[in-house]
Amino acid sequence: MDALRGVPPPLPPPSALAPVDAPQRIQALDVVRGFALLGIFLMNIEWFTRPIQQMGSGIDPAATGADHAAAWFVYVFVQGKFWVLFSLLFGMGFAVMSTRGGHGPRFRRVYARRCAALLGFGLLHAALLWSADILHAYAIAGVLLLAFGEIDNRVRLWMGAGLYAGIALLVVLGGLLLSALPEDAREGFAEMAVETDAAATAAARVFAEGGYWQATAQRISDFLTVSAQGLLMLLPLALAVFMIGAWLVRGGRMDDVQAQRGWFARLALWMLPLGGVFVALSLAVGTRFDGMREAGPMMLATGLMMLGSLPLALGYLALLVLGLGTPALARPLSWLAPAGRMALTHYLLQSLVASTLFYGYGFGLWGQVGRAGQVLLVLVVFVLQVAASHWWLARFRFGPMEWLWRWIGYGVRPPMRIA
Repeated sequence: MDALRGVPPPLPPPSALAPVDAPQRIQALDVVRGFALLGIFLMNIEWFTRPIQQMGSGIDPAATGADHAAAWFVYVFVQGKFWVLFSLLFGMGFAVMSTRGGHGPRFRRVYARRCAALLGFGLLHAALLWSADILHAYAIAGVLLLAFGEIDNRVRLWMGAGLYAGIALLVVLGGLLLSALPEDAREGFAEMAVETDAAATAAARVFAEGGYWQATAQRISDFLTVSAQGLLMLLPLALAVFMIGAWLVRGGRMDDVQAQRGWFARLALWMLPLGGVFVALSLAVGTRFDGMREAGPMMLATGLMMLGSLPLALGYLALLVLGLGTPALARPLSWLAPAGRMALTHYLLQSLVASTLFYGYGFGLWGQVGRAGQVLLVLVVFVLQVAASHWWLARFRFGPMEWLWRWIGYGVRPPMRIA
């Protein structure tokens, strides 16, 4: 309860670089991580029943009525914001670990092994469950973050914010330039659109009707084309957000959240309206795009949405922290903490559930569940995940994947059962 009231739990000395139990964790981070899991699933589930070749094209034109309303809500309030929130937490976790264990050779070895393990998990996830994996990008960006571990904290903030804003502005500029091209100069994009449409149709047929190994081959193909191309932009974006998350922890903002309530209130007051302005501008450009045939407006809307996603994610973080300091909200929010402690397990489990439900080798529901039904399904699965987390962590110290991750990272098998 001390952590919920904002009193930081006692941390082990810097030399004690080892897995920590629940009393030594910063519970506010686990609560935010649990909340982020919900948003990640709301965002990802659409792409288990829609080909990833259509990513970036906005709301599915087939969505009408309640499905359109659900799609619009996720597009405006969730998409792009929750992966940023999740990425902030990764950067915070790096800062917590480096603070507890020092930034010496042993920490770097352990952290490098953890990143290598995460890369392996991500590649297996992409091949066996879902091609739009983000863990591999986190692993690579995590290694890059290691190179900036000892820079001044203010420099870390400005580097992170500047890198993120710079990439988003480049996307905006690219969208403006493409929109200004004459019609004949855009013929090449129309040809690319035909190829993309054909690839999306072929992928949809495989996932809807194919067996497991056919789907696996398609996932690998999608990962090596669509996801690999997106990695060029995702890597620097992830690194930028990691740095901002590390800045929050290194600046002491997350150690005693109760004492920082005023600062988090100001953060929410500044970030939520700022993010809202950029999201509104993006919506004004459009919410549905005909792929590469409308590459200019699509890029412009994407860049503006990116500019809004970071401040909104920071605003969401601030609201959650403020909620933890409010008696009426602290207890229900604290129920998310166990799910946050098992974030890696639950992220992969969400993919297992969704791929089994929607792909042809499972229940074959590809294209049969609208966006509203997907949202309802996410809520049901997430409630079950939270309940399962409470049951599991009453008996075990770590989630299954978290235990394996620590074993690989520290080189010593940690005890699993609670004594």
